[in-house]
Amino acid sequence: MSVLEIRNLHAKVEDIEILKGVNLTLRSGEIHALMGPNGSGKSTLSNVIAGHPHYVVTEGDILLDGESILEMEADERARAGLFLAFQYPVAIPGVSVANFLRTAVSNVRGYTQKTDENAARGGVVGSNQMPMRDFRRELSAKMSEYNVDPSFSRRYLNDGFSGGEKKRTEVLQMAMLEPKFVILDESDSGLDIDALKVVADGINKLATGERGFLLITHYQRILNYVKPTYVSIFFNGRIVMTGGPEVAHMLEEKGYGWVEKEFGAEAQPA
Repeated sequence: MSVLEIRNLHAKVEDIEILKGVNLTLRSGEIHALMGPNGSGKSTLSNVIAGHPHYVVTEGDILLDGESILEMEADERARAGLFLAFQYPVAIPGVSVANFLRTAVSNVRGYTQKTDENAARGGVVGSNQMPMRDFRRELSAKMSEYNVDPSFSRRYLNDGFSGGEKKRTEVLQMAMLEPKFVILDESDSGLDIDALKVVADGINKLATGERGFLLITHYQRILNYVKPTYVSIFFNGRIVMTGGPEVAHMLEEKGYGWVEKEFGAEAQPA
């Protein structure tokens, strides 16, 4: 079992403190939904976990299986088992889905070049890519399992994709990369019901005992299709309440106004 532990995490951007003491533990097999109003710091948390260089951690730690990841670059965190799904996946014209995935999988799985000694002797440095035959076999199997049209592999990544196609491709990335922990940063935002079901079905298929999910969202509606282990309310840079699925139903019924009334004064710096 793997554990992702966030301890008293404080972070800032451009001298503005956004995270103000976040504590959260996520274990393999758990789905932890993190809900909160706009501007509460949810997306900042996801970016800090993933290692975005724009954010500066000023206090606290992030531990993956007991080891701090704060000194790791974003690509090192990905190789260690973290995956960030974006709210708005970026289009990359000219780079096919297959080429993107082969490069990503090769890096995460540690395919390496020939030795420096061989290169020093004038030898040709070998490819650090996963063998094409193995990659195509695995990609084909995953596309079939996750209902992704084979034509996607030839299309440029997210270029001209609908919201549902972008999410289906992102689920395919998760399936191929096999991370220990997936952070979904408002991946359900702005999706129609069909695209929402794509995200939910992907989470449910991938939510095995070997993988944990941090599901960041505004709305309860995705939780109609994905059953969370825990639901936490995020407000003013920290978690102010944690419970079961009933917390999401309470937010759906009452909104976020009561959160500010109950935790606003408490959450403000002294």
